[in-house]
Amino acid sequence: MSSLHRQLSQMVGVWRCKRRLEVSLNPVAGFHCRTFCSTTSEPVDPIEIHKRKLILWFSHLPQEEKQFGGYFSPETMHVDPLIVETKPEERARPLSSLKTQTSSSPSMTVEELFDRTDTWNEGRGLNVLLYGAVGTGKSTVVRKLVLDWCAGTTLTHFKLLVPFSCEDLGQLTKVASLRDLVSRKYLHLRKHPLLSGEGNQAKDVLFLFNGMEKMKLDFRIGSTELCSDPNEALPAGAVVVNLLRKYLLPEANILVTTRLSALDRIPQKYVSRYAQICGFSDPDRQRAYFTSRLLQQSGETAQSHDTQALIELLYLNLQRESQLAAACFLPSYCWLTCATLHFLHFTDAKAPIRTLTGIYTSFLRLNFGGEVLGTGAGTSVPIQEPHNSLMLYVVRTVGKLAFDGVTYKRLSFSEKELEQWIGGKTKTDEELHQLAMFRTDVLDFFLAPCVESGNRLPVELSENNERRYVFAVPAMQEYLAALYVVLGENKSPLEKLTRKVSVAIGQASEDVSAIINILSKFIPLRVFAVFNLLKLFPKLFEKISSKSKGSIARTMAAEMFRTEDSYNEDVLDQVGQSLLGVHGPQPQQYSEGPSFELYPIFMGGLLHYGNRVLLQQLGCSIQSTTVAQITRVLRKYLVREISKPQPPEELMDLLVLLYEFQNPRLTAEVLASIRAIRLTSIRMTSLKCFILSSVLLCTPARYHLEELDLSCCHLTHDMLQMLWPAFRHTHILNLQFNSLGTDSCILLRDLLLEPKISIKSLRLCDNPLLESGACTLLEALPENQSLRHLSLMHTGMGDKGALQLAERLQQHTGLQELNLAYNNIGDNAALALVDACREHPSIHTVHLYLNPLSDVGKQSLYVRGVPKSHSGSGRQVKVLASVTEGSDISEDWHPILSVIRKNASSWDRERVKQQLKVFLRDLEFGRQQQQSLLKRLHFHRVEKGIRQTLQMLEKDTLPPSTGHSKFSFIQVIIVKGVKL
Repeated sequence: MSSLHRQLSQMVGVWRCKRRLEVSLNPVAGFHCRTFCSTTSEPVDPIEIHKRKLILWFSHLPQEEKQFGGYFSPETMHVDPLIVETKPEERARPLSSLKTQTSSSPSMTVEELFDRTDTWNEGRGLNVLLYGAVGTGKSTVVRKLVLDWCAGTTLTHFKLLVPFSCEDLGQLTKVASLRDLVSRKYLHLRKHPLLSGEGNQAKDVLFLFNGMEKMKLDFRIGSTELCSDPNEALPAGAVVVNLLRKYLLPEANILVTTRLSALDRIPQKYVSRYAQICGFSDPDRQRAYFTSRLLQQSGETAQSHDTQALIELLYLNLQRESQLAAACFLPSYCWLTCATLHFLHFTDAKAPIRTLTGIYTSFLRLNFGGEVLGTGAGTSVPIQEPHNSLMLYVVRTVGKLAFDGVTYKRLSFSEKELEQWIGGKTKTDEELHQLAMFRTDVLDFFLAPCVESGNRLPVELSENNERRYVFAVPAMQEYLAALYVVLGENKSPLEKLTRKVSVAIGQASEDVSAIINILSKFIPLRVFAVFNLLKLFPKLFEKISSKSKGSIARTMAAEMFRTEDSYNEDVLDQVGQSLLGVHGPQPQQYSEGPSFELYPIFMGGLLHYGNRVLLQQLGCSIQSTTVAQITRVLRKYLVREISKPQPPEELMDLLVLLYEFQNPRLTAEVLASIRAIRLTSIRMTSLKCFILSSVLLCTPARYHLEELDLSCCHLTHDMLQMLWPAFRHTHILNLQFNSLGTDSCILLRDLLLEPKISIKSLRLCDNPLLESGACTLLEALPENQSLRHLSLMHTGMGDKGALQLAERLQQHTGLQELNLAYNNIGDNAALALVDACREHPSIHTVHLYLNPLSDVGKQSLYVRGVPKSHSGSGRQVKVLASVTEGSDISEDWHPILSVIRKNASSWDRERVKQQLKVFLRDLEFGRQQQQSLLKRLHFHRVEKGIRQTLQMLEKDTLPPSTGHSKFSFIQVIIVKGVKL
């Protein structure tokens, strides 16, 4: 019926639009006016207005959802969490116990909670109390419930749904009646008869009070008077209490959501049914959530396939009963997981700027935004008072625990340690009450019992084998530890006391100075000058404070460049492995114990202005002066550290730090001391490419890198497009051993044609460019004059590509060296190419080994001398075609053999064996031509090395190809050729 009603409404709407169009075309103005007036005077149902406005309000998603590059609808991304009806005596079960007890409990819907119970009385509505821990999805359930009611898909027996935020009601200071409270938020319901209290019309009304823990309710008769008149003005808390008492509109139904700590604020006799939101208690619900969220990012078929594979890996990790599966029991951590995976795998140049630190800050803002730490039944303390901020309390307790774990390399904590850092010393009754609320509502959100199975790091057990706790997500420990340090909470007691004394003296000195200035006008005594010493103490404290900020920068630099973490995988890969698990061989861990490489990166990210704004809303303030002091010292330490040779993984982590910092000036000053960025064997992703381009875009136009090494980085065509800004700053571009195909050659051609490009060396070895790709790339030679070295080894260019290169060489006068080894080039093409090189004014070396050249062809390459034309340069070009040069051993035999040995595992082995046998035949022929015993011994030595390589190929004992060894030997060939 509802779908039929919607279709009829749409038909009526279309008819009205057509009618208005016909009337507007009528030249009679009076008729048009009468029609307009008649359409606007039609009565409109207030309930329909109410539904339209609720849809507008509740369809608006938080700002944090916009970071995914699009807008989500609650209908497509919602997955119902497990809702279980509980008995009054079971309602205080802790969150950790629910994870094992709810697997067999039947799930209920919100609509089923309002089914009539055995204790239901005629003429009285139901009071349903829906409760759950932080992050279980209470607000999401409420949003979906309101939207479904507006759409007519649930709770259809209620004609009116009136949602209230208890946080808003708790801030009201003026008295108001129930109808005034409704009309204040929903003006269109001001005089609605369902709220008049007459008859039993209120049975069709459902009141929804979300977040009852943020409101003060007092059910004592002496404190809250009885009221049955919906028009009588009372405090907001008294109106809610009388509704729950069933003294005001007793026929109305009420749904209240709250946290665990506030369950006892409503007496049991006023609650008809208790229900608990238990989150995603099984991997299938978690998988459904991840599928609904992640699949919306991928519009293209190929990207959708990659997303499906990503979800499968995530699901496998959840099935292992890992720590991640325990964390994703809470839908909030499912959101964090999706946000992190989207950041790692779906970042592109069109998406808004996002950082990992920003994701974690947004995550905390979604769960704790604007909350204060109350003392009991609600609080009305302004959010601006930082000492009442719940997030600041989290930093000072849980953050202190996280900092201790990072300092002493510990991931798990005993119950005694939790009591030490979070319980603290003896407190007042008010503080103990706050601590009890914190433990009930918040502590389980950050800490969870350690899951031993599936944990890749050894679990630290105490002597008594007691239960240990870990952070729900490992990166959260590093984030809170970084926030603890940046906020300056790790000061010693003496520093904290000095700060308080300085503030007190600073405030008093202003008053004393004013009085002394007045008295000195009448009593000119020099003794009054002594009081000016009071002004020195705050200035002295400022100097001490600046040194403290400098220690934060030193800590960042020291943690960033720890020697024991230098050869671990880069930090972004570590984050991905923590979510998707490790499938295959475990990565080698060089450091002893856990590594906290996100810790310094989070410290830098927290100094970004956007994150500081979000933290300010959470009650955690980071002053701009603090950021300036830390930045000034950090720049000095970073410049000093990067002047030392750094492994590729450490250099990638530095780029991530600069990206998280989002400070273009600091980035430009740090990169000014870097002349080469070598990221060999880093598994590049779209995110890493975006980070590299973003960081290099901060540099001025005059900045240039001597070398950008992206060899063996799994680059694709799409990644090359993202790296375009980075290529503009480099002289030597190394793209060897990637997956660049024909389409990438079009982009590289356009890159070489750019007038501002100054690439001198382009290395594309072991990329499947093929003949068509190589020909496309060579189209840039006539107009590009900056290129000096071009390496196209093992790119499949063939004879056609070699001949086209020979034709275009004369149009590019700057080339000095060509590497065309292992390209299936025959005798004729090789001879034509060498002839063209000899005609060229500057080419001095050509690499042609591992090509199917005949003995006659190789001999012809060596014996050809000066160019044919008399106007030629008269030079002889060095041709590297074999381990022999005529009857002598080539000076470059060792680098050639090393290249073959290091890359044979990834090349066609039969082809390599064939070429090695040709080398043996050439060596045997040359040895027979030698008369000297020493030269013959030298030939035997080279033959022995080749035979050993052949035996290793036949026994399959060659070491796997590694990026470091590959490129070091290739560079040896190039450098050696230049020297010769």
